[in-house]
Amino acid sequence: MARRIGPDERDPPAALSPNEQSGPRLTVVGSINFDVVARVSRFPRPGETVTGAESLGGPGGKGANQAVAAALLGAQVRMVGRLGDDIFTARLRVSLEESGVDVGGLVFDRGDCGLALILVADDGENQIVVTPGANWRLTPEDVSIGDGDAVLCQLEIPAETVAAAAEQSRGFFCLNAAPARPVPAAVLERADLVVVNRYEREALSEEPRGLVALTLGPEGAVLLERGREVARATPPRVRAVDGTAAGDAFTACLVVSLLEGRTREQALTRACAAGALAASRAGAQASLPTAAEVDEALPV
Repeated sequence: MARRIGPDERDPPAALSPNEQSGPRLTVVGSINFDVVARVSRFPRPGETVTGAESLGGPGGKGANQAVAAALLGAQVRMVGRLGDDIFTARLRVSLEESGVDVGGLVFDRGDCGLALILVADDGENQIVVTPGANWRLTPEDVSIGDGDAVLCQLEIPAETVAAAAEQSRGFFCLNAAPARPVPAAVLERADLVVVNRYEREALSEEPRGLVALTLGPEGAVLLERGREVARATPPRVRAVDGTAAGDAFTACLVVSLLEGRTREQALTRACAAGALAASRAGAQASLPTAAEVDEALPV
């Protein structure tokens, strides 16, 4: 049976957290995974075994990554998600707490947590296979938005749960339509911002009514309004190490920057910088930049 985390189970972070600041209030409804990463010189061909890989593990999941990224950027973040009861549960919860994320929206059950198996090649490209675990058991009844300024969702949880979050949202609603999957029309109609790459955009059943941020990899990103370009930005040059959470850093930074009242061009430029910084570091949540680091990476 699922249960919500109790107040007595929440230990506050030891240091001052981003949530103790006066940034925008954001509820993230999404996935929480443990990432098992193998760094390889190249990806194996079908049926081939590649040896000599370096391995590491750490907290991930698009929802949790974006929640942590937004908190590091100064937002007050509440995470809504589901965890199982296995060897990864405590570490996944603690990672959120230590980043200053409010975990009062977490639900627990006796199944497995989400798990991501990730290959990262020397050029920074990655291949990811996800076993959803508890993420796929996150139900519409688990969603409690609260009184935040904005809601951010992704597609590593059931479509009906995303729809419930969109319906409950009374402020700014952003959908990062990743990974590529069909999206209910009502969600696209409700979204103020949809973040996609080329493949994810092609998977949409219709053109969103709100803003669309289209990521273009090393070329940067464009912001579209009803199919018309309204802003474009390019990332700072970095040496690509691991692109695992680059899209999550981009999405969180774009949302937080818009909520802070920055112009579309400023927000998109900051988001590109955040994504590039994340791609220049190993790991998922370990690679996410702070607001100060993003500011330092911006063009003068």
